[in-house]
Amino acid sequence: LKVRVVRSSPPSSQFKATFQESYQVYKRYQMVVHKDPPDKPTINQVRLVPVSFEDPQFKSSFNQSATLFAKYQMSVHKDTPSDCGENEFTRFLCDSPLEAEHSPNGPECGYGSFHQQYWLDGKIIAVGVIDILPYCVSSVYLYYDPDFSFLSLGVYSALR
Repeated sequence: LKVRVVRSSPPSSQFKATFQESYQVYKRYQMVVHKDPPDKPTINQVRLVPVSFEDPQFKSSFNQSATLFAKYQMSVHKDTPSDCGENEFTRFLCDSPLEAEHSPNGPECGYGSFHQQYWLDGKIIAVGVIDILPYCVSSVYLYYDPDFSFLSLGVYSALR
């Protein structure tokens, strides 16, 4: 048995070279040990979208995200429809004091607030609201379609 410590942040060349293989081990582990279904969202089904009404991906997915937020809030937290309307969604999860910033030494996506969208069959099934900062990633909130709770998307998001 050989054990290697591979820098994941910033990603080293070893990390990048072994990423897919490591991911496949993780996926097999999740399926065998935690009984995850094989169609659980994969890397290719997760989009990092800047929280900005200027961003075309954010704008085009806004209504779907806001509707999913309302469904989640009413199902999981028992909010009333008036507690989770579009204005509440925007105030709570879209308005951010962080300004987008791109640094030559920073991540390709830059720093700021993002919606990490989980897509399955052309539909958003979860959104992780995150802030990417120079020395950390902060998970602000996660909401998901309660119909997909069996996928444990909160756990998956935290590990991701």
